[in-house]
Amino acid sequence: MGDLIGTVAEGFEQSFLMAYEVWWALVLGFAISAIVQAWVPRERVEARLSGGGPKPVAWATGLGAASSSCSYAAIAIAKSLFQKGASAASALAFQFASTNLVWELGLVLWVLLGWQFTLAEYVGGIVMIVLMAATLRLFVSPRLEEQARRHAQDADTGHQHHMAGERLGWRERLTSASAWSDVAHNFRGDWQMLWKEISIGFLLAGFIGLLGDDFFNSLFISDAPGWLNAVENVIIGPLIAVLSFVCSIGNIPLAAVLWSGGISFAGVMAFIFADLIVLPIIAIYRKYYGWAFALRITALMLVTMIVAALAVDGLFSAFGLIPTGPRPSREDIFGSVQLDYKLVLNVLATVLFVALFWLTSRRGVTDPVCGMKVDRAKAIRKEFDGEAFYFCSEHCLRTFEDENSTSIAP
Repeated sequence: MGDLIGTVAEGFEQSFLMAYEVWWALVLGFAISAIVQAWVPRERVEARLSGGGPKPVAWATGLGAASSSCSYAAIAIAKSLFQKGASAASALAFQFASTNLVWELGLVLWVLLGWQFTLAEYVGGIVMIVLMAATLRLFVSPRLEEQARRHAQDADTGHQHHMAGERLGWRERLTSASAWSDVAHNFRGDWQMLWKEISIGFLLAGFIGLLGDDFFNSLFISDAPGWLNAVENVIIGPLIAVLSFVCSIGNIPLAAVLWSGGISFAGVMAFIFADLIVLPIIAIYRKYYGWAFALRITALMLVTMIVAALAVDGLFSAFGLIPTGPRPSREDIFGSVQLDYKLVLNVLATVLFVALFWLTSRRGVTDPVCGMKVDRAKAIRKEFDGEAFYFCSEHCLRTFEDENSTSIAP
């Protein structure tokens, strides 16, 4: 019994350490998503990111590279861009860029695995975006894309479809309590929708991380031709990612475990690339876009990830860039909480998280239909038996009226 308790405690400890690694990125990513939803005018997004040509995809790639490196936050931002008129190609390009082309991910890869993996991550990210844009229509028709957009708009977490911040200049937004209230309510809405999926993802990663090297070694063939070994590994890598991944930075320690356990260079890259198709994130795609679109973009991303991993492996093999030195030990993989830049960033992220939730508590009321917090000053107010109720949208008001049609006073 004591061993079981110790194992469970270690699993939770590793879950905490992985959450600690990416907490600041999660908060920052969701805050950026909330700002996009609240402040970016639909017309501007449509002008920059609409269409399937190379220019909007390039804009989305640059925006993603300058944005969060957390997968959960990346898909939240991509959803808000897609809602506001960005094409599916641009939204997916943003997701690939924000989880593969950011500097902090490259730095972690460099420290744990070496500069070759950092370079492979950047090259592979570009390859995936090009492949995705070129093959999108084989998986997603224009009709299905528009259906998914309508689904995303209907599933808007904030339910505040008319934001005051969209009509203000940037200077006014920064000093307007009302505009920041819009940001805070969207921020809280995204967390309320996704906190269960994110928590499950952390727990899975923590306990999968307890499996020993022998388990991972048994997954990889070692006495086969090099090409067969690479193909097997790029299939096994994403399967492991589906069961164990938390966030694009959070899965780098597990990538190091796989690398030390014998997986090939291509397999490591396929594992890292697969951060956008893990089960909790697929469930989020379903919430955002509906099952049909979710399954098709998942299949599209899986194909591009496998092909990109094989392409990078072939390219690096040709130039002699695949690492041949000692692989990291298990003790090198998991860190600890200490006074460093991560602690400072996590403290700042916690302050931001608390501040935005506090703003929703101060200015907000709860919609009785959807349970979301809405700004009292902007909500739709309805009297019911002498009591005031507040709604985020006309849809929730109509639902409330239908459910209480015999009791609502005229």
